[in-house]
Amino acid sequence: MDRIELRGMSFHGRHGVREAERENPQEFKVDIEVEADLREPGRTDRLADTVDYTKVRAAAQDVIEGPPMQLLESLAGAIAQRILLLPRVNAVSVRVAKRPPSMQPIDGAAVHIKRTRV
Repeated sequence: MDRIELRGMSFHGRHGVREAERENPQEFKVDIEVEADLREPGRTDRLADTVDYTKVRAAAQDVIEGPPMQLLESLAGAIAQRILLLPRVNAVSVRVAKRPPSMQPIDGAAVHIKRTRV
């Protein structure tokens, strides 16, 4: 299956188990891989025939900048659910990472999930 990849997106949100994590916005890094058949857009060169990258990014941004959640698992799942609603998407992998202040020093804590269209 063909893939579209969006790497290194950065958004700010108020997510976490601890109150301190929800008081001030913190940075969340998001990577997304969308699986779709890209033969038609490769032939036609038309945006209407592919998965619109801006809609994929907007789904991630809406979830991260939206209502607080406790777990990275919940954030990744909500992002995947929205992306699976887009036309032509067969499967999606989502990685969400943050640098929790309570765990410093750390490069990041992350969750990576894959969901497929049922």
